[in-house]
Amino acid sequence: MTSTVPAPVTRTAEGSALQAVLLDMDGTLVDTEGFWWDVEVEIFRRLGHTLDAAWRHIVVGGPMTRSAGFLIEATGADITFAELSVLLNDGFEARIGRTLPLMPGAARLLAELSGHGVPTALVSASHRRIIDRVISSLGARHFTLTVAGDEVPRTKPHPDPYLAAAAGLGVDPARCAVIEDTATGVASAEAAGCHVVAVPSLAPIDPAARRTVVASLEQVDLAFLRGLIAAP
Repeated sequence: MTSTVPAPVTRTAEGSALQAVLLDMDGTLVDTEGFWWDVEVEIFRRLGHTLDAAWRHIVVGGPMTRSAGFLIEATGADITFAELSVLLNDGFEARIGRTLPLMPGAARLLAELSGHGVPTALVSASHRRIIDRVISSLGARHFTLTVAGDEVPRTKPHPDPYLAAAAGLGVDPARCAVIEDTATGVASAEAAGCHVVAVPSLAPIDPAARRTVVASLEQVDLAFLRGLIAAP
């Protein structure tokens, strides 16, 4: 877990119950969920296996332990998790080195949050090496804290990443708004007690208690997020 800039909670708007905004990375801020699948397809092709397109929805948004483990078991490929993990991170890092498209509305939202001094954390199942590459494009100045999937005991869908982010910011998870794009990330945030804004990427997500579903980050701004968190 890495803190990038100090930003006390008291800098949020007077009278607002919102204490912090916690954001997922792949598929939420950067349009990279498809990159992981493309890299997986290429690696397994070199190993002599063809991935079933139906598996994409099984592995999307999950931790590497789950996605890589599933693909090894499903294909019977002669490769260990440790070996595959290195290949996946290397391949993904090469892809984002060529292009890193932001999701519509991401740059505007990050600028608004940092401009108003809202404590903001990037919370991803991706490993630290990947986050550090992506953060340079997103702008480290926008984030008070970053939490990587290989820095917590259990990553998404467990609550650990979002609990760690809230603790690192010194805020109540119930007064945090989380923005996620997959059911795995939504489950993690909700298990931590946060209110979730779901912006589905590859698979639909239904609205629920303490969960708001929108079509795009272009529908999300600071006023919208403040309106989600009821006063204690």
